[in-house]
Amino acid sequence: MTKLSNEIVLRPRFSLKLDHSSDEIKLLFNQAKSEQVDFKISCVDDHIFIKLPKNQQHFWSPQLHLEFEETQKNSCSIKGFFGPNPTVWTMFIFLHVGVGILFMINATWMYSNYSLGNPLDIQIWIFIVLILIWVLLYVAGTVGKKKGRPDMQELYYFMMTILPSQTALQP
Repeated sequence: MTKLSNEIVLRPRFSLKLDHSSDEIKLLFNQAKSEQVDFKISCVDDHIFIKLPKNQQHFWSPQLHLEFEETQKNSCSIKGFFGPNPTVWTMFIFLHVGVGILFMINATWMYSNYSLGNPLDIQIWIFIVLILIWVLLYVAGTVGKKKGRPDMQELYYFMMTILPSQTALQP
């Protein structure tokens, strides 16, 4: 069984090549869906989402998204990636974009006041506050990734128990 690297990256990805058709693999996941209660499995077309059950999830709980691609008649590749709950991901993107937009608005306001010879104290303080907010968002994201790491490994090893044993990890 392959192991995940110790490196924590944003939305870690991996790729697997299998000597089975994607339909056979999807059937294995559908069987696992009905035979166990430790994980929530959702199958939609060529995509499978694996999550922890609601009662075990926390704010930083990751989910595993698998996408199947038929490569030959009896072989397929699986592209998987770990990501946060889509609601959490959207919130973080929204907050980062919001801070960026406020930064640009403040820069424009600061340039206008500079051109007019007005004092820049307020704009400088706003820049400091926006930078502190961005640093806090970064730290919160890093803490969240570290907190979700054990769950990520659980999801990965659960997936590996479902897949046929000759699965090989591809970079």
